[in-house]
Amino acid sequence: MKSKKFLTVALLLFAILFAGFAVRQDDDPLKKILTQLQKFTDNYPIEKVHIQLDKPYYAIGDQIYFKAYTTIGGKHRPSGLSKILYVELINDKDSIKQSLRLPLTAGISWGSFPLTDTLQEGNYRIRAYTQWMRNFSEDYFFDKTISVGNSISNTVFTTVNYKFIAENGLQRINAVIHYADLENKPYADKPVTYRVQLDFKTVLKGKGTTDASGNLSLNFSNPQPGNLKSGQIITTLTTDPKKTVVKTVPIKATSSDVDVQFFPESGNLVNGIRSKVAFKAVGADGLGVDITGSVVSNANVKVAKISTQHLGMGAFSLFPESGKSYSAKITFPDGSAKTLELPKASDQGFVLALNSDPEFINIRINVSNETFKQKQGTEIMVIGQSGGDVYYTAKSQLLSQSFSAKIPKNRFPSGIAQFTLFTQEGQPMNERIIFIQNPDQLNVAVSSPETTSPRQKVDLNFTVLNKAKAPVVGSFSVAVTDETKMPVDENKENTILSDLLLTSDIKGYIEQPNYYFAHPTEKTQADLDVLMLTQGYRRFAWSLLMGNSFPPITFQPEKSMEISGFVKTLGGKPLAKSKVTLFTTTKGAFLLDTVTDANGRFKFDNLIFPDSIRFVIQARGASGRKNVEVTLDNVPPQFVTKNKNAPDVSVNLDTELAGYLRNSKIQYDDLRKYGLVNRTIILKEVTISEKKEPVKNSANLNGSGNADQIVNGDIFRQMGCATIDQCLQGRLLGVIFRGGIPYSTRSFNQPMQIILDGVYVDSNYLQSIPPTDVATIEVLRSGGYTAIYGGRGGGGVLLITTRRGNDPSYVSQIYTPGIVTYSPKGFTNTKEFYSPQYDDPKTNKVVADLRTTIYWKPNLITDAAGKASFSFFNADSKATYRVVIEGIDDEGNLAREVYHYKVE
Repeated sequence: MKSKKFLTVALLLFAILFAGFAVRQDDDPLKKILTQLQKFTDNYPIEKVHIQLDKPYYAIGDQIYFKAYTTIGGKHRPSGLSKILYVELINDKDSIKQSLRLPLTAGISWGSFPLTDTLQEGNYRIRAYTQWMRNFSEDYFFDKTISVGNSISNTVFTTVNYKFIAENGLQRINAVIHYADLENKPYADKPVTYRVQLDFKTVLKGKGTTDASGNLSLNFSNPQPGNLKSGQIITTLTTDPKKTVVKTVPIKATSSDVDVQFFPESGNLVNGIRSKVAFKAVGADGLGVDITGSVVSNANVKVAKISTQHLGMGAFSLFPESGKSYSAKITFPDGSAKTLELPKASDQGFVLALNSDPEFINIRINVSNETFKQKQGTEIMVIGQSGGDVYYTAKSQLLSQSFSAKIPKNRFPSGIAQFTLFTQEGQPMNERIIFIQNPDQLNVAVSSPETTSPRQKVDLNFTVLNKAKAPVVGSFSVAVTDETKMPVDENKENTILSDLLLTSDIKGYIEQPNYYFAHPTEKTQADLDVLMLTQGYRRFAWSLLMGNSFPPITFQPEKSMEISGFVKTLGGKPLAKSKVTLFTTTKGAFLLDTVTDANGRFKFDNLIFPDSIRFVIQARGASGRKNVEVTLDNVPPQFVTKNKNAPDVSVNLDTELAGYLRNSKIQYDDLRKYGLVNRTIILKEVTISEKKEPVKNSANLNGSGNADQIVNGDIFRQMGCATIDQCLQGRLLGVIFRGGIPYSTRSFNQPMQIILDGVYVDSNYLQSIPPTDVATIEVLRSGGYTAIYGGRGGGGVLLITTRRGNDPSYVSQIYTPGIVTYSPKGFTNTKEFYSPQYDDPKTNKVVADLRTTIYWKPNLITDAAGKASFSFFNADSKATYRVVIEGIDDEGNLAREVYHYKVE
């Protein structure tokens, strides 16, 4: 009886303390933990980016319109930290095709990418970040995969089907590629050449012929399954004797293997304590796989059932006992089976278990018998934080083996909350993240006619209220699309809620992120909790935090565009009080001057200039001397890493976009008929008769310009990169850089030979060549070009030709001391979305209106009553139109509303 009373008192004491009583303000470990966390939060504020696109997929000839929202901290207030945003369009070869530098006002900006016909169809990425975000992992950048089709110049459409066959312990891949035209008429009996590449390494090449159904069957295997994970099949189809078409299809996986991992709640299994164990089954393509099975002990006694509940994820309860081990017997969708060992349970330790109901977060802490004997009477502490801000702290003596507490959910903002259990010495023992989904987002009420007619003017109004039902002033964007022509799986969308509350805080790929927000239910919340158990959250490591080991700050928040550097004598001595003049005659005259400080440094800040501008910086010594040297500060460009959302890559892009592409083709043909084709589209295929000018001053033994790839050095001055390897990263086909040294993907172990103006130099010499001195770079990778260089060319060759004094585009400080030219990336002018006004007599009413994006407005501001309105005209299609409104207010409250109406 006494033991029950003691346990009741202990539980009550712990619950009271865990209800948030103030912490003692003496020099205790909890105070130190909170101080260190506050220091981290103050010095490393979390900046996030969300991009809203005008529609889910595109075709060549379209414009990608977008709005960017940047927020700061766990409460997602509009960011004032950075004033400049970088948005990039990246192709499936991880090469940046377009890059924008945009001004941020109150954390908001917008822009567009034209999809010109110089681009190829395929899977692209839109990546967005600030310079400040570069101090942390690229995992936290905005990064979205989009599909871009081509119906204008494309006459061949492909579908590929992969099968994986186990053969002599290896997996062979059978790929059947179907070739057809836009109307699905097959290209039968057509010759095809093909090349299979895995991570740019060719594993098969040959020739074949399509069968009567337009199919080509290929069989290949992965020679290095541990290293080569994905790739592409590049095929060239001869449609008639004088025309060939190159088609590339992605390879997302080279086996049917399924990886299954187990995640005990709070980190470890402890004997004698019942724990939740989550699991995740992922296919070789990165997508979740449904599995079934059971957990058995070493005595082959079944102790738990395994069954996925969502996208390969699930959880089961396990009571591990000392002296026993446990394994999982798994059955996969194809009927195959595998037995996997579960993590070994320990006799010592704590288990931190969390669950939630609509109002409370329920915490339970259990401790093993062995640990309780050792630590009885000592203190334990719990900290709950979100976005670096602490919302819950508590400490208590260890007087019982089980404790529980309830915490009101409304203490925390919506998003990921991290709970950590500490010893009295401040050592972290267990950790658990949980997602808080409070009803604290903005409510958007839309009013418009439910039914309209083609080309009718639609007046749409909406009112925004906060959770207290009070009107709010905020910034909103609206996209109206024809959902019949552009069906969308809303579970797969990236929304302002899924991006800012979920994916921007978690490393790794998240499948169908909007599933958890589109229509929240008890089921989606349970699935979201399993995601929290299986996905990593690592904005910081407690051990480094407590050791006062903070990450270095390499990139400062950009408050404005600036040009800075230093002036020194030709002997290298800094020159103080030197006059520095910045001027340009590009796009209007512009002149500024300043004086260097005691260290010879200068800076021009608060600049605003457009893209493609060229500056001249001139420096003179205090006595007017010209023999000085000007060196500009250069921020190296952000490298392009592999697509973290590779599972979202569309393999059968032509098939998935077939309806949309047919509509685009009809629209293009009609516009062309009336001479209204967008200028980004070339009307007819043009044959270039002018002979290509060879590379000047080249030392290429094959002859000037005879190379696998030629890079013009002009792009380096526009990029403003510090070293050539940074400039070339992601721009050379089949070339990677490791430690600044180039390697051909055909020879990973032998560096490429660098030849500078005919002189053989070491591969590491590349970093010492100023990028602005380069005229051209010729890349030799294939045997036909490298053979003439013998053994030295075995790993490939980079031929670098520098600029000469007679090059009019080159201005070098070697020849003109005290003067340098600079072409930095400026702000990009934003293209305004065109929306026809059918009540204007000047509007062309003859051309068919087949728009898919009916309306796009990125900068709607609600008034003091929380209201905003806009109007537009329907297109010709009788269909269901989808209206998506997203936005944010000054307090960081988020809004997303999807509204439908009919056009009949």
